[in-house]
Amino acid sequence: MVGRIKKLGKIIRFTKVNGSDNDFVVIDNRRNVVSNRVSFAKYICQRRLSVGADGLILIEGSRRADFKMRIFNPDGSEAEMCGNGARCVALYVSLRILDRRSKLKIETKAGILEAEIMAKDRVKLKMSNPVNLRLNLKVKIDKKAKEVFHINTGVPHTVLFVPDITKADVYNTGRKLRFHACFKPQGTNVDFVKVRDRSSIYMRTYERGVENETLACGTGAVASAIIAHLRKGVRSPISVHTRSGEVLRVYIEYKDDKINDVYLEGNVKIIYEGNIRV
Repeated sequence: MVGRIKKLGKIIRFTKVNGSDNDFVVIDNRRNVVSNRVSFAKYICQRRLSVGADGLILIEGSRRADFKMRIFNPDGSEAEMCGNGARCVALYVSLRILDRRSKLKIETKAGILEAEIMAKDRVKLKMSNPVNLRLNLKVKIDKKAKEVFHINTGVPHTVLFVPDITKADVYNTGRKLRFHACFKPQGTNVDFVKVRDRSSIYMRTYERGVENETLACGTGAVASAIIAHLRKGVRSPISVHTRSGEVLRVYIEYKDDKINDVYLEGNVKIIYEGNIRV
C-alpha cells in the first residue's frame, strides 16, 4: 500500500538585495503571496536555517506613492522604515516593476520617502526630517552615567561617542541601552561613533529587532552624522564608515536650529533570486 503523500506548500519568489552590506529578502507582495508576515519573517530571515537576512521587505500597493514598503525584523517585529532597505527596494522596483524609472516615491510607516537611482548600483534617498532630538542625556548603565544623544530618523536611535571604535562593546552596551527604561516602550537602536576627520566618522550599530550588531545601518548612519555635525562640527556631506567597510554618504541642511533636506546615499546590489516553498 502506497503511503499518503504529504501536500507540498506554495512557492514564493524572492530576491536577495544588499545595501552597503545590510542584506534583505525582497518580495513583491501586491497579490498577498505572504499573508502571515510575522511568522514568515522569522522563518526566512534565519541564517543557516533559511535564506537569512537582516530583514524582510514586502512591496505592497499604495495610493500615496509608487508603492508601499513594509519591513520586518528577524524577530518578526515590524519597523517603521529602514534607510538601507528603502534604497534596496527602490532599485528592485526600478528594475523589476517600473521599467527602470530613476525617481520613485516610497510609502513607509515613517512617511513618504523619495529615492533616486544615481547609477546601476548607487541609490540616493531623501529621508523624512528627524524628530525627537534629545541632546546630552545622562543614562545610567552598570551604575555609571553615560552621555548619549537621542534622535528619530525614521526609527529611534541613541548615539554615543567612543574613544576607540574597534574596542566598543557594541553587543553588551548596545543591548543595555536598547532596553533601557529611558527609551521605553519602543526601545532604541544604538550607534557607537568615532570622529575620523572634519567630514567623516566611523560607526557601529546595535539594531533593534535584529538584537545584535549589523554590518551597516542606514538610519543609524543618518542619526550618527546629524549628532556628529551638531556636537563635533563634522561637515556635510558626511562620509560614514560602517563595520563592513562600506561608506555611506549623508547630506544634511541645518538652518535656524532645524535639520532639513536629509539624504542618504550608498551602493545597492541585487545578489540573487530564488524560490522558497512554505
